[in-house]
Amino acid sequence: MFRRKFWLTLALTVPIVATSHMVMGWLGYQLDFPGMDLVGPVLGTVVFTYGGWPFLAGAVSELRDRAPGMMLLISMAITVAYIASLATSLGWFDLEFWWELAALVTIMLLGHWQEMKAIGQASGALAALAALLPDEAERLDAAGQALPVHLAELRVGDVVLVRSGGRVPADGRIVQGSAELDESMVTGESRPVARTVGDRVVAGTVATDSALRVQVDAVGDDTALAGIQRLVGQAQQSRGRAQVLADRFAAWLFYIAAGAGLITFATWWALGDLDESVVRTVTVLVIACPHALGLAIPLVISLSTAVAASAGILVKDRLALERMRTVDAVLFDKTGTLTKGAHTVTGVAAADGRTEVQILQLTAAVEADSEHPLARAIVAAAHRDGTTGIHAEGFQSLTGRGVQATVDGINYAVGGPALLRELHVTVPDDVAAAAAAWSGRGAAVLHLVRLDPDSADDRARSIGALALEDEVRPEAREAITQLRKEGITKIVMITGDARQVADAVAADLGLRPGVDEVFAEVLPADKDRTVAALQERGLRVAMVGDGVNDAPALARADVGIAIGAGTDVAIESAGVVLASSDPRGVTGVIRLSQASYRKMVQNLAWAAGYNVVAIPLAAGVLAWAGVTLSPAVGAVLMSVSTIVVALNAQLLRRVRLAPAP
Repeated sequence: MFRRKFWLTLALTVPIVATSHMVMGWLGYQLDFPGMDLVGPVLGTVVFTYGGWPFLAGAVSELRDRAPGMMLLISMAITVAYIASLATSLGWFDLEFWWELAALVTIMLLGHWQEMKAIGQASGALAALAALLPDEAERLDAAGQALPVHLAELRVGDVVLVRSGGRVPADGRIVQGSAELDESMVTGESRPVARTVGDRVVAGTVATDSALRVQVDAVGDDTALAGIQRLVGQAQQSRGRAQVLADRFAAWLFYIAAGAGLITFATWWALGDLDESVVRTVTVLVIACPHALGLAIPLVISLSTAVAASAGILVKDRLALERMRTVDAVLFDKTGTLTKGAHTVTGVAAADGRTEVQILQLTAAVEADSEHPLARAIVAAAHRDGTTGIHAEGFQSLTGRGVQATVDGINYAVGGPALLRELHVTVPDDVAAAAAAWSGRGAAVLHLVRLDPDSADDRARSIGALALEDEVRPEAREAITQLRKEGITKIVMITGDARQVADAVAADLGLRPGVDEVFAEVLPADKDRTVAALQERGLRVAMVGDGVNDAPALARADVGIAIGAGTDVAIESAGVVLASSDPRGVTGVIRLSQASYRKMVQNLAWAAGYNVVAIPLAAGVLAWAGVTLSPAVGAVLMSVSTIVVALNAQLLRRVRLAPAP
């Protein structure tokens, strides 16, 4: 609305300014054509009614709420200017403000347009959550045939088919099949979880390697995903709307201008000069119109947003940016934020005379045809190390246990503890010791098992093992160091992973026991409550995350910062987005917040300072000394004040936000 009104009002303002006798006198040109005297009254009336309507309506609302602010101050100025100008055009008065009126309305529309652009839209978060669900589900009929139906048609008790790679359409329990489910978008757990008959599954999760039949036990608003939606909505609604600093200045200025106008009118009337009292009062009220004040905040917001974008920081909520300078605790989600959210091979153990390179080579060959995330990580590690080249045959997936294949005529299997138990695998002491150490860190451990007997005991034997962990981002340690230099007193890490995983990552990152905090095995609702609990302890919290499970916490935090590589819902729930996925960008947000706040204060001080000087002069306090402020001079000073504010805001471009190389 503000954008549309701004462009139309600007088009109307140009001829009003161009035909103003005052402007023509300043610039030394002359225009004269039939009907020129009607340009100001006609177009000015359109500008006042069309462009000024949002401010007039806002003024009524502020009066109704007994909370005067920017809208009331703007409305007072443009209304007085319009009435005085209209009276002058009708020959009843001699004080015309058509071009000042048009310029003021246009500038205010520009400021509010820029302001609204910087405000995040909460509804996007809920829409992104809903997008996690498939549009249709495959419901099984009495004959076991899968028929596509819309989600709204599902009922409790229905059985649905979830194909490999498909999303679960509703909460329920598995009645047939087993599969590895990617639940990271709900639990934050980076590793796919094995689910089988009787296990509960959640809407929005993905079956990665096999089909399932699920009996629905919750639909619509009763699903876990809908619960997260409610948490996001409640957190966004519960966040207090901080009063903008400019509104407080505007409220004070309104009372000052109104009081000065009354005093001016009464004083000059008492001196016996009614005409001068009217002229002086109108001049005071019009000069009080906040050209610079109305641009002081929006200009800084607009420029800070542009500067941030050039550094890979997207500011969606101006209030979040303002609050960032006051944050004293930064809460990081682990998976996908401090870590890469993808497993990598971090250790290899070998036995039976094999080398670690051979174990990685054989394991990658067996896993080559698997689509499991851990399998892809092993194959990728083999490619990086240049250890590929062996080819397997007869690949077979052992759902929930692992895979097996034949290499050079020998049968091998790769799997975890479930495979070892089922095949009664013998594990050499050195491999077992390495596996125990890795498990203690919370790593996923996969064994390479030779299935063909090579000894008299005729038992399968582990000939090696691999550790896979969610890799810590190289820049995460530096990010934490930089935050401490910026005065952040507490670093907090939160994750849905197991305690040993969280503690290992915390130690790797250098979190300080007794100062920093680590929360592990945390569910989505617990993340939201954790933020609330930290706030209750008096901490101002910035939450940094990337998953759906982070969305409620991002919305609840004083500042929500989403990693750009994360999910749409996390991005929509946050006030700031790091497009580069570099956690060091959090430091840049702090610097930008501090710099933009300084510019806001400086601009407001200048804008308010202009009014503090101009209003008494317009009132005629120095008229006895021959010093008065005419409307024309006041208009010039307004323009100068606006230019100073604009130039000062441009200095924000000097702020360095990009992470150090």
